[in-house]
Amino acid sequence: MQKFSNIQTKQWIKAAISCITYILFIIWVGNYWWLLLLPFIADIFITKIIPWSFWKKIKNKTLYSICSWLDAIIFALIAVYFINTYLFQNYRIPSSSLEKSLMVGDFLLVSKASYGPRVPMTPLSFPLVQHTFPGTNLKSYIEKPHWEYKRLAGLDTIKALDIVVFNFPTGDTVATLQSNPDYYTLCEMFGRDNVLKHTETFGKIVYRPVDRRENYVKRCVGLPGDSLQIIDNHIFINGKAQYEPKGLQFNYFVATDGRKISEEQFDKLGISVDDRNVINQWNNGDAILEYLGYTRNSNGAFNPVYYLPLTKAALSATKKLPNVIDVKIEPNLFSHQVFPKTEKDWTRDNYGPIYIPRKGATISLNMDNLSIYQRAIVNYENNELQVKDSVIYINGEKSNTYTFKMNYFWMMGDNRHNSEDSRFWGFVPEDHIVGKPIFIWLSLDKDKNFINSIRWKRIFSLVENIR
Repeated sequence: MQKFSNIQTKQWIKAAISCITYILFIIWVGNYWWLLLLPFIADIFITKIIPWSFWKKIKNKTLYSICSWLDAIIFALIAVYFINTYLFQNYRIPSSSLEKSLMVGDFLLVSKASYGPRVPMTPLSFPLVQHTFPGTNLKSYIEKPHWEYKRLAGLDTIKALDIVVFNFPTGDTVATLQSNPDYYTLCEMFGRDNVLKHTETFGKIVYRPVDRRENYVKRCVGLPGDSLQIIDNHIFINGKAQYEPKGLQFNYFVATDGRKISEEQFDKLGISVDDRNVINQWNNGDAILEYLGYTRNSNGAFNPVYYLPLTKAALSATKKLPNVIDVKIEPNLFSHQVFPKTEKDWTRDNYGPIYIPRKGATISLNMDNLSIYQRAIVNYENNELQVKDSVIYINGEKSNTYTFKMNYFWMMGDNRHNSEDSRFWGFVPEDHIVGKPIFIWLSLDKDKNFINSIRWKRIFSLVENIR
């Protein structure tokens, strides 16, 4: 053991800085059990009882090289784990739900410090892997130990119109071979017994902890305590019309005079290849066109009718195309059943009003609104709920009120007719919040070759300004 009198000043300085930084981190996290690791940190610089660098004395060059690489890899994994858990995370936009605000192929730097990072609920996990190792069904985490939800102090709070990354609320149970639609929708479509039985079709049914569920990104349009209503595609919060983002778009039927919309026209409109749908080419296309009131031409066929997502600017430009004769928005009839399933009159375009729960708020609970709040009460806040003779029992006690333990948010995509969001699966609890996208560090257009695929104008664009 090295005597204290022989310890160099720089060793004391390094030890002091490391220990103080570590103690401040523990105070931030609030888990003082981690103080048990403090002697090990001091040992690295001062006492050196544990031979941390024993491998440096190995004379075999091959073995020395292997140990050197292992040392570097272990250090990198630990560093990445803490950065990914408490500071920043990468996220790639996989779908078009936020277009034209955020595009498929945008890579985002997500700040976990903005809203306060969560203390890991499943702390034993492999860095940079959400739930399964790529190309396998092997879990990338160990379920035990499992810690209760706790969020550290953040730099900001979620505000209206913030774009937020969060864990998919109904992703608690997953059919591994069919992630879309979600497990609960699959059970409604095919029956729970069939989903569980036919593993060759649906895969193994697994449960995922909150922080291991799929990451989603949407825009927060409703805050805790708000009353939200959608009237003819317009969002009203507490009775006031909400600001509409510039990238907001809806689906439209675009009829032509017989001439097709050209590639050049599509490019100018900013419509991706995947979104250039022609109804005439669908299996039931003629039936849909007849239902929509389109008539056949002199040859007994329908002129081309397109099904396109358009922003206000793109809508105006589309109407001016010389080969376009009619444009109409996709009607409510084309929307499928929304949350909660019992509200028959609600649609994607005309929805609510609905109260978004706030922590500490008490609501009257009855058979009329039970379907709205049941999932929050049972699945998110871990209560037992039973209904007997139209009487509600929570944790064995008769209840006509309920006080929420968490804040909830309402998330929606800017591509309103192509977005699976809160209209279809309900509230997002605060323990599902991952972080706030800061900027786009890379953007790739999948419709172009690699050399031309980089969207240079989008790189380093601040997400905060995309409104």
